[in-house]
Amino acid sequence: MFESRCGVCCNNCERKEKVNCSGCINMKKPFWGGECEVKHCCEKKNYNHCGECTIFPCDMLSNMGVEEGFDPAPKIEQCRKWAMNNED
Repeated sequence: MFESRCGVCCNNCERKEKVNCSGCINMKKPFWGGECEVKHCCEKKNYNHCGECTIFPCDMLSNMGVEEGFDPAPKIEQCRKWAMNNED
């Protein structure tokens, strides 16, 4: 079962309670109040997560959070796992 649009494992997030986040699949807007382009893109295309997209992994996902020092590789790998589990 997927937990986010981008591959973040929300159930394991240490910051979830601190920032009052219930996960992007359960919220209209991200906890920071802005817009998440990845969330918007998935929902516009009716995808549960990025791993379902034909252009996965796109530049948007591959660059998400890089400027803030986050490595996108774990999220990309998680989306791959979710996509493979959906194929069963």
